[in-house]
Amino acid sequence: MLAGHYATALVAYQKYPKGTLIYFLLASQLQDLLWFTFHYLGLERTTPNDVFDTTVSNMVVNMLYSHDLVPLIAWLVIIFLIGRFVFKENKIGLVGSVLVLGHFVLDFFSGHPHHVFGLDSGTVGLGNYATNVYQAIGIEALATVAILWYFFNQERKKGVQRSFKNRASIIGLFIFGIVFMLSIATTSFRDLFGIPEFDLGFNTSVPTLIITYLGMIFYLNHFVPKYKMKS
Repeated sequence: MLAGHYATALVAYQKYPKGTLIYFLLASQLQDLLWFTFHYLGLERTTPNDVFDTTVSNMVVNMLYSHDLVPLIAWLVIIFLIGRFVFKENKIGLVGSVLVLGHFVLDFFSGHPHHVFGLDSGTVGLGNYATNVYQAIGIEALATVAILWYFFNQERKKGVQRSFKNRASIIGLFIFGIVFMLSIATTSFRDLFGIPEFDLGFNTSVPTLIITYLGMIFYLNHFVPKYKMKS
């Protein structure tokens, strides 16, 4: 899941603004950011290597350390400690941990296959990206719409005022996330556009994912805090 995780961070920031949006955004996507790190450490190698050959359904990675159930306990504790010591509040650390747990729960329905700890252990999740990718994206879209509806509805009740442009900018990013997933669900960009084979050194899957994830984090961190309260 991509868009849905970011949506949960918006709600956490709404409830506990002292925790800062950037902390909650990073917490909501902690496992994926760890996945990218472990890829470069050679622990969670991701294929296909070429981003133009990649689809949601053909991406293969054993997310042993970033997403499996046993390591999740460590990530919950670490994100709690970061929130506790940076913001001096247990509650903010706990909210960060809830976002990390929420990532795991959302991935259960819409994500790559995860396990207890390793491929030989029990499967935890439906693994819909590999087996039923359009159902997975549909679940993500529904979850994202529900979370965003709650977020904006709570803002309205609290007297938060946003310009049409600002609201459209926020919603538009989530639409981009869903449309992007749909565009590469089962057909790669190479097949879709007839792109020839080439290697420029930057057309690899993980760097492209890193740019996408970080771009979305900074984008939301820019637009979401821009609002006014009714006088």
